[in-house]
Amino acid sequence: MLLDLRPLMRGEISTLTVDYDLTPPPMEGVIFPESAHVKGTITDNTEFMCLTLQCDVPFIGECARCLAPVSHRLTFDFSRTVVDEKGLRMVSDTDDFDEDEYVTVVDGMLDIDEQLAEALLLEFPSKLLCSEDCPGLCPKCGKPLAEGDCGCVTKEIDPRFEILKKLLEKDENM
Repeated sequence: MLLDLRPLMRGEISTLTVDYDLTPPPMEGVIFPESAHVKGTITDNTEFMCLTLQCDVPFIGECARCLAPVSHRLTFDFSRTVVDEKGLRMVSDTDDFDEDEYVTVVDGMLDIDEQLAEALLLEFPSKLLCSEDCPGLCPKCGKPLAEGDCGCVTKEIDPRFEILKKLLEKDENM
């Protein structure tokens, strides 16, 4: 979304309210049933403007342990300093310059969709879980362990040590 910051830059207003829907970037294994809702403000702080947003997006995926469907919401904050091209050149000369902390106004217009989409990817959990204590699937039969014991034998002897077991059995029989 293109935001018109010209009234803010001319001093006609001191705060601009932002409220719109953002189409989330496609992610493998994740479905976004709705658009991300973005709301916040851009405030004029004399030399620079401060952009403060909150992004809320529902998503559906599958649990990394048991493959059950997972439906959650991700909410995160997004803050940047808004500068024009001249201001960006000025701050880029400093030693502690971090390009990711700034968004640039071009001809009085600000496009934040790309930065928000990138922030969404970075904020997204690396593993989706149906619950923190999800036991996962049985390694033998694949039954979800949350449904109860499947009856599979889980303790196995490493085949490399099978010969030692036979030697111990021989000693016990003597």
